[in-house]
Amino acid sequence: MQIPMVDLKIQYHQLQAEIDEAVKAVLDSAYFILGPQGTAFEQEIANYLGVKHAIGVASGTDALHLALRAAGLGPGDEVITSPFTFIATAEAIAYVGATPVFVDIDPKTFNIDVAQVAAAVTPATKAILPVHLFGQPADLVPLKQLCDDLDLLLIEDCAQSCGALYGDKMTGTWGDLGCYSFFPSKNLGCFGDGGLVVTDRDDLAEEVKVLRNHGSRERYHHAIIGYNSRLDDLQAAILRVKLKHLDRFNMQRRENAHRYSEGLTKLGLVAPFEDGKGVHVYHQYTLLTDQREAIQKELAAAGVASAVYYPIPLHQQEVFASVCSDVSLPVSESVAEKVLSLPIYPELTADQVDLALEAIARAVAS
Repeated sequence: MQIPMVDLKIQYHQLQAEIDEAVKAVLDSAYFILGPQGTAFEQEIANYLGVKHAIGVASGTDALHLALRAAGLGPGDEVITSPFTFIATAEAIAYVGATPVFVDIDPKTFNIDVAQVAAAVTPATKAILPVHLFGQPADLVPLKQLCDDLDLLLIEDCAQSCGALYGDKMTGTWGDLGCYSFFPSKNLGCFGDGGLVVTDRDDLAEEVKVLRNHGSRERYHHAIIGYNSRLDDLQAAILRVKLKHLDRFNMQRRENAHRYSEGLTKLGLVAPFEDGKGVHVYHQYTLLTDQREAIQKELAAAGVASAVYYPIPLHQQEVFASVCSDVSLPVSESVAEKVLSLPIYPELTADQVDLALEAIARAVAS
């Protein structure tokens, strides 16, 4: 492909001197786990996000898992979430023995439909877990109000929204807990797996720290069964470098997205919707079309990658068949048949965007 979905080499080469120096410093120190780089990164990203506690963990999936467990969720509990997301969101709910309750999505934002959430609440509901999908913040004000009114936890899945604003606050800082992924292709990505849990609550922060380190508050003393889920210092050092550039990267993503949208609108296609309540950071650029197959074929012929996120909503996945046998979520099901994601990354050029648009125009005209 001339234009991949994401080109990680370009960003590395742009930051190579900074990253190589940071990595070498860690190698020279031989301090790799729960060391000074991890501590420094946690403080720096807490300051960036405007939150009291930031705890590095081994992956975005672990961030969700440890957040849910730290919050005390377990068997018999229900967590309301979106069916239109990567499976890790619901997987983490299942890890703690709780049950995911899927609520349909808004047809424009692809995020959980706030209007339907209240009706899904039962006596077993303990938390609402919205996903800020593709970098578009979910509608957090009414979700937070509902959680406050019903004494529910609000846990945010920010795997795709690092740096996104809702109102005047970052996603991840509205709820009791926020969970991030630093998978290499994310807006803030490391060179392997990595994740983060953030919170303003001292009790939850302490519990996540204990859980990530084998359930230990004091070395070789283990009060609970925990996990080996620590963000290593090499990844933290890389993330410290990239964090300084995150706002610029997100601005470049938005510029590319808006160039795509202008072109797609002229072609009569449905570009991603920005609701104006937050700042979309375009982890993915995802349009809606009835001509998906034809467009993908023309893009491939032009050397332009494309992808479908996500082809099967979670309530239709085999693994959740036992709890979702009678669940119908028509918006999610319809959207899954029409979404198409185009290449999006900060270093994507205007000429590359135009090349993709030209291929799409040929498909639409044929």
